[in-house]
Formats: sequence, C-alpha cells, structure tokens
Amino acid sequence: MPLNKEIRIPSLLKIGSGKIAKIGKYLYDRKYFKTALFFSDGIENIVGEKLYSGFKEYGIEIVRKDFISDINIENIIHTAFKVPQDTDVLIGIGGGKSLDYSKYCAHILKLPFISVPTSVSNDGFCSPGASLLVEGKRKSVKSSIPYGVVADLDIIAGAPKETFYSGIGDMISKVTALWDWKQAFNKKLSSHNDFAAMLAYNSLDALYYAGSQKKFNSSEFYSKLVNSLVLSGIAMEIAGSSRPASGSEHLISHALDQITAKPKMHGLQVGVAACLCSLLQNNKSEEIKAFLENTGFAGFVSKNYFEKEEFFKALRHAPQIKENYYTILSEKDSFERAKDFIEKDDILKTLVK
Repeated sequence: MPLNKEIRIPSLLKIGSGKIAKIGKYLYDRKYFKTALFFSDGIENIVGEKLYSGFKEYGIEIVRKDFISDINIENIIHTAFKVPQDTDVLIGIGGGKSLDYSKYCAHILKLPFISVPTSVSNDGFCSPGASLLVEGKRKSVKSSIPYGVVADLDIIAGAPKETFYSGIGDMISKVTALWDWKQAFNKKLSSHNDFAAMLAYNSLDALYYAGSQKKFNSSEFYSKLVNSLVLSGIAMEIAGSSRPASGSEHLISHALDQITAKPKMHGLQVGVAACLCSLLQNNKSEEIKAFLENTGFAGFVSKNYFEKEEFFKALRHAPQIKENYYTILSEKDSFERAKDFIEKDDILKTLVK
C-alpha cells in the first residue's frame, strides 16, 4: 500500500441561510457558465424562483434539465450521453435519488458535480458513492465525491421531519460502524486509516455537543448536522471505502430493504440498528440511546415502529449481505443476543414490536 494517496475533497462548501440564491454567483466565480440541472420531483417549485434569479444575474445558462424519479443505472448512462458536450458542471438538487443520479452521471462524464441537498436524511450528498438500482437490486456504486456542496438551511429546515430524524440516525450510526471497522482491522480482516477514523469521530463530537444544548429546531443544530454528514463523506473518501460510516447497522438496513415490502427511510433503519448493535458491541449504548431520545428520534420511530418478525429475519440475513466483511454480527452468538436485547431493552422495545 502506498504511503500517501491522492484524495478529493469538496472545493466549494457553502452552508447557511439563503444559499440557493447565491449558486449563480458561485458558478460565475469558478467560470462554470453552462450547467445541467437534476431535480427531485417537486423541488423546482420550491427553489426555482431564487435559483433562476441568481442564474440570470450572473449569466448562467441551463443546457439541460431533468426531473429524477428513479435510480436505474441504465437510465443514468443513457442520460449522461444526452448531456451537451460543452456543459461545464452538473448540479443535483433535492433528496437522495436526484443527488445519486446526477453524481453518478457526472462521474461517467468526468465533470464537476455540485450537490445541493434539500434535506439531511443521510450522508450520501457528500459521499464518494451512489446508491443505485443495478439489475433491479439496490447497490452501492463507486462514484466521485462532489466538487461542491451547497446546503441552504432555510430549505433544509422546511423539509419533512422524517428526513431530519433519518439524518440523525445515519449520523449516529458512525459509532457502531467505527467500532466494527477497528475490530475488523484488529482481526487482520481489513485495512484501517487513522485519519479517516479521527475525522469521523470528530464529526460525532460536534453533533453530540450540539445535541447537549437541546435546541434541535435551531439553525445551529441543522448546521452541525450538515457539517457532520459532510465530514462523514470525506472520511469515506480518505479511507477509500465506506468503512468509516457503514458497519453492522448498515448490513441490517440493507437486509430490511430486501425483506420488507415497504422499507423505511435509510437513516431511520440504521439509527435503530445502531442502537441495537451498540448494545452487542458494549459500545456507548447509553449515550446513543440518550441522544436518540433527546433528539426526538426514538419518539418519532416508536409511532411507526419496526415489525419484530421482519426485523428478526433481517438480522438473520444481514451477515450474508457482504462476503468477507467482519462486523459484530459475524460473531456466532450475535443473533440470539440481539433478539434478547430487542425483547428486554427499554428503548428497543418501543422501536421494534
């Protein structure tokens, strides 16, 4: 393994109020005058007026516009070759589907990509991968980390509350993912990158601190959450894998995606799974449970809880999701211990019934 490697990080990073209106200026400053836009359904109606006003002021030309409703990799490839050759930059605006779609499209075309999340449901908006449908199955596909991230906190604060709790769950799952990663390294089953791990841990510190203030509807907390998710994406880029952000809790979520007829939002699934896996790991479980309660995550999920039998099936299947991928679920007694925690733990009993 080389001592050093080239890593990419976002060159443009704008987080704050009113940022949608300034995207035209950000493009102008970087001499990106021709852009292709990819919107989630309904998002243009929310951000269009301010976005286009800024484009007009700075002479930005829209050479193509798409509205994304699916993430089929074949459709993305077809779209990529319809993007005009003189396009300077691709911009994805909205939720996970539009961002993954446009990110992978930019990766194919080797064009800079600017990610504009309108919610904070997971760290995908700044990750080097994309979650796409490949031959009918959801898979994580290698992509490129965005050239830029523009997060307008006014828009994010107005997103459905479910997306906020999903972001909370996805972020807190780094606790269990990092534990799994370090144990896999100790067992000589994975490489490890100390700087990537430190970055991921530090992102959690910022979120824990903001959470301790218990001002969860404040712009400060939303800003901390966005910052933490951005750092998570960069940690994955540095590590060269999803290990800093994905472990046993993500395997359970992937299994739920395959088993349940209507999977819940990704961050809700990994948040509950992280709560369980932290108990299996004996790893900061009390801190995680307190955080999920204080932020309102636990109360929200308890009103739309997970079906116990489906969750048990997912637990059975989770260790087989990835071959040669050590997590706490690889241990022989993990399934029985997990069932016991679900039956007896005060918080888990309200989340999985």
